[in-house]
Amino acid sequence: QVQFVESGGGLVQPGGSLRLSCAASGFRFRISAMGWYRQSPGQQRELVARIASAGSTNYEDSVKGRFTISRDNAKNTVYLQMNSLKPEDTAVYYCNIYLPNIVPTNWGQGTQVTVSS
Repeated sequence: QVQFVESGGGLVQPGGSLRLSCAASGFRFRISAMGWYRQSPGQQRELVARIASAGSTNYEDSVKGRFTISRDNAKNTVYLQMNSLKPEDTAVYYCNIYLPNIVPTNWGQGTQVTVSS
């Protein structure tokens, strides 16, 4: 079955960096667009970055220039490099398949990112 295992979160000070990883399985990763999503308490889950199968990327405005999404098709893994972190980046981060206008329903456990001094 489709599975996502996210890792790499933690507690970091404002201005710090983290690199998230997501190991995916159960589907044809190589031809799938992938996304990183996040959910803060009391907020809806939002897409923050996506990467097409061919490698083109797109970012939500608040993370442009700070976050970088990448993928390793040989390892079925997608990454999110997060720099210049802000307290408002605090959230649980998830990865999933990206399909336009379709909200995924099968989620992993996510990884908690907390930005605080």
